[in-house]
Amino acid sequence: MGRVLAVSLRHGHHFSKTPSLSIRLLAGLGVAGDAHMGETVKHRSRVRKDPGQPNLRQVHLMHAELFDELRAKGFSVTPGDLGENITTSRIDLLALPTGARLHIGATAVVEVTGSRNPCVQLDQFQQGLMAATLDKDAGGNLIRKAGVMSIVLAGGDVRPGDAVGVELPPPPYRPLLPV
Repeated sequence: MGRVLAVSLRHGHHFSKTPSLSIRLLAGLGVAGDAHMGETVKHRSRVRKDPGQPNLRQVHLMHAELFDELRAKGFSVTPGDLGENITTSRIDLLALPTGARLHIGATAVVEVTGSRNPCVQLDQFQQGLMAATLDKDAGGNLIRKAGVMSIVLAGGDVRPGDAVGVELPPPPYRPLLPV
């Protein structure tokens, strides 16, 4: 069983989000009060391409174990710094298939839509961070470590310390692709 380590949100469009005591997830919308909340895409570069496309990036989740890995490489990162809404521990987010459902706290449920594609904003935050969030597996395939994106299926309040349960979709599993 995974745990929520931290929750964060930010009203305006900024790279980092502000840690909070709790966040409220709204079904079909995302994090109440967050700049990326909505049924349609809110990420500014995606809005320029097609403002009517569905928002598959309502909630950004990141595993705290990445912060440990990055600190070992000399980076200074804490929850919310990389733009995530929910920082988890003891759950391998990157190994989840597309469509996995995460039951968070008492009532919230999010569905994983894909991986976050690390972008140059990471290097603007700390030089070299983008490369540090990319890796290759044994087969030479690119691994994106900057967390996963999701949509909210069932709303609820989420707080640090909340349990995170995983419900896998029926096989065959679809790998995470950038959204």
